[in-house]
Amino acid sequence: MTDLWNDEIASKLDVELGVRVRARRKLLGMSQSALAEQIGITFQQVQKYERGANRISFSALVGISRALRCTISELIEGIEGEPATETPPMRSLGDVMKESNAFDILEAFSKIKSPRLRRTTLQLVRTLAESEEGDTASATAAKA
Repeated sequence: MTDLWNDEIASKLDVELGVRVRARRKLLGMSQSALAEQIGITFQQVQKYERGANRISFSALVGISRALRCTISELIEGIEGEPATETPPMRSLGDVMKESNAFDILEAFSKIKSPRLRRTTLQLVRTLAESEEGDTASATAAKA
């Protein structure tokens, strides 16, 4: 029998939700202490939620979404367990947001209002990423 749910999947989901809470809080310029005060918990508990060390109960999620002035759907949209079919592995939002300067880049990008400039910026970043991948592949081939 296939195990459709396990602690590893649950843990990944907890981390992913925590990353989204942190991203929204930072986007609003809110401290962990301010969020904790609004929902009646300690800032250490907020830290644990954001790391995925502690699971966020539904009632806490309701309070967090109110404090962050968003819907629960906005926080959980797109979070899923393991894919049901074989698909190429994708990095989770949590993994991406752990990268150095990821929040800074996202915050700066969110301040660009022009759709044309957003598209241009995205294309530039994609080109840089492809160039980096090409450099890595060339270096690997040279070593072989």
